[in-house]
Amino acid sequence: ELFLPVRRTAVFDWHKQHGATWEPVGQWRRAYCYPQTGETRQDAINREILAVRNQVGLLDASTLGKIEIKGPDAARLLDLVYTNMFSTLKVGKARYGLMMNEMGFLMDDGVTVRLGDDHFLMHTTSGGADNIVAWLEEWLQTEWTSLKVFVTAVTEQWSQFAIAGPHARTVLDKLDSDIDLSPEAFEFMSYREGTLAGYPVRIFRISFSGELSYEIATPSGYGRGLWDTLMLAGKAERITPYGTEALHVLRAEKGFIVIGDETDGTVTPHDVGMSWAVSKKKPDFIGKRSLEQAFLASEGRKQLVGLATIDPQEVLPDGAYAVADANATAPMKTIGHVTSSYFSPTLQRSIAMALIEGGQARLGETVSFPLEGDKVVEAKLVSPVFLDAEGKRQNV
Repeated sequence: ELFLPVRRTAVFDWHKQHGATWEPVGQWRRAYCYPQTGETRQDAINREILAVRNQVGLLDASTLGKIEIKGPDAARLLDLVYTNMFSTLKVGKARYGLMMNEMGFLMDDGVTVRLGDDHFLMHTTSGGADNIVAWLEEWLQTEWTSLKVFVTAVTEQWSQFAIAGPHARTVLDKLDSDIDLSPEAFEFMSYREGTLAGYPVRIFRISFSGELSYEIATPSGYGRGLWDTLMLAGKAERITPYGTEALHVLRAEKGFIVIGDETDGTVTPHDVGMSWAVSKKKPDFIGKRSLEQAFLASEGRKQLVGLATIDPQEVLPDGAYAVADANATAPMKTIGHVTSSYFSPTLQRSIAMALIEGGQARLGETVSFPLEGDKVVEAKLVSPVFLDAEGKRQNV
């Protein structure tokens, strides 16, 4: 208990009172789902997912890593650590960024917001927050000592809640605010600061669910009060708290990756179909030269694809190996593995993502996954985006 204390968000007691089951994320305890009387965990997860897709849901995202980066060279630092360009980002706007290590392999991702000319707020994965602060400091203190910039970890200083679903704006419009939440005044991937129901807030119009979504941050001392206010305001819309597993299924339906699931320390942005996020204009950034090595651009590398099992009710286990020929004698040649696998109540079928050799060129093929015993599950290689490829649901 002393060596590795459990970290709790400001809303931990509320989750506990409402029957949450828990998932460890780093040192944090996050609500996995909220089973009601007579529900299994899978029933609860399905109910929470459908609530977000059809009405509105509320997620405690306070564990999300938050790092404030400030100083005359703040934009320069971000250009060096991210694969894409951040010095061109306008104040009040947000941009998704990918971070590689020196080897050219993905190590973190997240949305960074420009709060001012020399002031940025970087969001990281919950599990990677502490490592990324240390990573930035190492570069600043050993390699880029001339950069005038301060890096400050502020994860615990802010509670952050995602309100997501077609009725999200309807709920927020019920609360007094000096922020114009209309789609014309507050576009997707934008940021506003002000008050909401009397609470000081930073609101980000970003979405990890693929739905109309706002992430609302308030100083942690106000966290429980704001959560209760949002739950009360959403009562008529049947607002539903949702946990980490529902979030994972929602993001998988949209084909959004999770660092540590779709990546394993040997995966590049190109492997997961994110070449668009690698700048061709910047002279340098961490991992740039490594990414140009021939073997990291060679044909046949494992690439991210979606999997649609031939039997839609069959959910592949995470980590299951795809083989070149399921009838071959052992040891069979493996061509990839499942990175994430779920049942989607939205689509009423199983969905999965996998890293498969030359996967992008093989869409439409059927691949075999031998499981325990003599069981073999077949799945068709498809796009990893199973729902709303045009992004219309999040841009309303």
